Amino acid sequence: MLRRLHHDQPESFAFTPANKAWAEAQITKYPEGRQASAIIPLLWRAQEQEGWLTRPAIEAVADMLGMAYIRALEVASFYFMFQLQPVGSVAHIQVCGTLSCMICGAENLIAVCKDKIAANAHELSADGKFSWEEVECLGSCANAPMAQIGKDYYEDLTAEKLAWIIDELAAGRVPTPGPQNGRYAAEPLKGLTSLTAHESGRTQFNASVQLATDIGDTVKRIDGTEVPLLTPWLGKTSKKPAAKKPAAKKAAPKAAAKGAEPKAEKKPAAKKPAAKKTAPKAKKAETK
Repeated sequence: MLRRLHHDQPESFAFTPANKAWAEAQITKYPEGRQASAIIPLLWRAQEQEGWLTRPAIEAVADMLGMAYIRALEVASFYFMFQLQPVGSVAHIQVCGTLSCMICGAENLIAVCKDKIAANAHELSADGKFSWEEVECLGSCANAPMAQIGKDYYEDLTAEKLAWIIDELAAGRVPTPGPQNGRYAAEPLKGLTSLTAHESGRTQFNASVQLATDIGDTVKRIDGTEVPLLTPWLGKTSKKPAAKKPAAKKAAPKAAAKGAEPKAEKKPAAKKPAAKKTAPKAKKAETK
């Protein structure tokens, strides 16, 4: 599928101060001369900040990494996780349409998106708040059907539940991500069948949902202040190379066994004296 930059582009792009500090920290993960390896995380942070990946953002990242613009554009246009067109100002909804979700009702979720957002994928809603698309497997097959909204998964969806979520988001409220049918995580619908002793000690939400609730970044444009900047890889001294082991000494020849006759040393063969060259005999003078 050919992917092109959107025809309407902003004039410029700049990371927020916190995002710029984050981006510069990511570059330090890579050795000198290999900064281009940070291209994907930096493009992703630019998209998280703006909602979609603009041409000025791609070029700004390329400048940070000392890359040709075309090289950065190749990466941005290759990976479908990068949105090359504007998305909804409130949320972009990605409906999983692969096997498990399709069997369990993904087509009904897509119908809701067409009805409440726009008739076609990647089109903005009339108020510009929402956009949607169908994507390949998001790896939550046990909780099908599901959709990713912003940064988080909304699982065990029904058409009615997705319509309610869209209405809540439009009203400025963010429904709790995770399973929407009362499940804790991905356990059987009728409850745990093993490790039941652990059920009583669990927290209100599973770890993923709890993190999303604590940070509150499900549909937020990321400015870099959401969590502290951590760089545990900085300040670590490189390990000294292991000292070379001294070369092993050659073992002395084993002593001859008692009673054994010592082997006679081979003497080098005497060179034969070179044959003396004799002068050729003079021819007898011919007599007339």
